[in-house]
Amino acid sequence: MSDRKEANSNYLKSPDLLPVTHENRSISMMGFGVIWVGMAIVLAAFAIGAGGIINLSMPMLILATLVGSILIGIFMVVIGDIGVEHGLSFPVYMRAPFGTIGTHFPSFARAFTASCWFGINTYFGSLAINGILNILVGFDNWFICFLVFATLQLFNVSLGIKSIERFADFAAPVIIFISIWMYLQLSAEAKEQGKAVWSWVEAPQTGFEQFTAFMVVATAIMGFWATLAADMPTLSRHFKAPKNERNWFKRNKTQLLGSLVVQPIFNTLMIVIGAVCYMATGSGDPVNALQQAAGGFVLVILLSMIVLAQWSTNTSANVIPAATIFSNIGGPKIPFWVGVVVAGIVGTVVQPWSLFEVLNSVLLVVGGILSSIVGILFADYYLLRKRRVNVKDLYEAEGQYRYLKGVNVAGIIAWVIGGLIANIWPSFSSLIGFFVGAALYYVLAKFWWFKKYPQAEIVNPSDDEYLGITAGRSWEIDAVPEPIGVEQTASTD
Repeated sequence: MSDRKEANSNYLKSPDLLPVTHENRSISMMGFGVIWVGMAIVLAAFAIGAGGIINLSMPMLILATLVGSILIGIFMVVIGDIGVEHGLSFPVYMRAPFGTIGTHFPSFARAFTASCWFGINTYFGSLAINGILNILVGFDNWFICFLVFATLQLFNVSLGIKSIERFADFAAPVIIFISIWMYLQLSAEAKEQGKAVWSWVEAPQTGFEQFTAFMVVATAIMGFWATLAADMPTLSRHFKAPKNERNWFKRNKTQLLGSLVVQPIFNTLMIVIGAVCYMATGSGDPVNALQQAAGGFVLVILLSMIVLAQWSTNTSANVIPAATIFSNIGGPKIPFWVGVVVAGIVGTVVQPWSLFEVLNSVLLVVGGILSSIVGILFADYYLLRKRRVNVKDLYEAEGQYRYLKGVNVAGIIAWVIGGLIANIWPSFSSLIGFFVGAALYYVLAKFWWFKKYPQAEIVNPSDDEYLGITAGRSWEIDAVPEPIGVEQTASTD
């Protein structure tokens, strides 16, 4: 019987999912800012800008973008403290509000979404690669380009977090250049067509209809990044942070710069470029816009930058989270690199070349579903546990997070109802999902579920026992030996 219990515990102790210790955290404040440049320059954001400029003027579109970007940035920083404080990834901490088995259901929703985004971004990159090869050698087969580009990205991620950070250092300045060039070129073309960039609107709205159009843009942006907001701990556990720092803002300064400064700036830049792209070409397709705006060697350089942008976004924002979740679902038999491959397969099978056409509508639905998870994480971590976590039991099959056969029913109910209610009003889905999910979970857990299943860190709220880096602690978990994954790669670099 003891052997069976040990095997069950080992299932939760995959080395790729263990807490990242203080000494093994490698991403600095500047490093995360650079990574955000690469993540924010994602060409699918063109669709939001192209759709928004139909009903909103450029100043209103920018304001809506900033509102959505800052709100989701706040969610990111708040939830990211889980990784900074305890070194825990998203799927591991999700064992607290959902149970050691229940974590797989909402986590899979996040992993599937991330894999779809990987596919969409890879599709755009493959179109750019195909355009380059067509100019240089007359080659024309975007699907082969898709398969090769996907393989290169997945290999890059499998090398670990430092490889990703180095790639971002290289790609960020190049990406900034293409963004500025595209805006100048496309806005000049729009002006030649008699369209004043800062006042033109295709079908202006007034009153409540204008407010709804405004909220659609803001909520679409929140839905776009709700995937990353939910599992920011998977990335933030690698951020450098001072030990024994009681000030929340000082401890999370790496996150604050990246998510509340760099992200809104570059997210807005992409939305603006998407808007002027629509003005100039009548389309939100960036590759098509570049092919109309340039030719020859200049076009080759610009399309190369498109490739870098998609690569940089995919590695940090999509493949790492998806692979980590798939590794958690599969246990030690599915190391991180296998999770990477699974993410790539899923991102291809969903046929991402068909998803872009319905992107804005999908974002509103996804935003509600995933924002509900963000709300539940907020209520569990801040309101109920007060940032204290019984980390060792997160890795024990028979510990306090087993609940009812591995499921926290309060979390599942709050997630399902929160997601459903959010999508009754899709224009506000991300905000509704967050608040409904948080409120429902808080009431159900505090007054029902945790009375049936007492939580040690709530019964005895000891800082010394249950805080992480704030108390100067790096959590150490005994694990079964398995192949090297993203954390081990980072720590041996």
